[in-house]
Amino acid sequence: MAAKLKKGDTVIVLTGKDKGKKGEISAVMPKDNKAVVDGVNVAIRHTKQSAASQGGRLAKALPIDLSNLAIVDKNGKPTRVGFRMEGDKKVRYAKSTGEAI
Repeated sequence: MAAKLKKGDTVIVLTGKDKGKKGEISAVMPKDNKAVVDGVNVAIRHTKQSAASQGGRLAKALPIDLSNLAIVDKNGKPTRVGFRMEGDKKVRYAKSTGEAI
């Protein structure tokens, strides 16, 4: 099945501790049904200092379930994604506006 959310899409979080936050998808894991969104679901990782890197507390974005994300349309509102054929190409479109993504 085609992916409704892809890398580079701007999304908004629908549920959880980061509800309402917007960010861009940096990675998608279709097998796990999860995505990593910049600035969302951030955890602090404590790393030990080494010759290559400074130690300390590093913020790391963790994966969030795709069901908790919605793509943002041109108006800045969350919308669902649909598929339609335009000519011989299958394109994604915003269900709220009907505009191709």
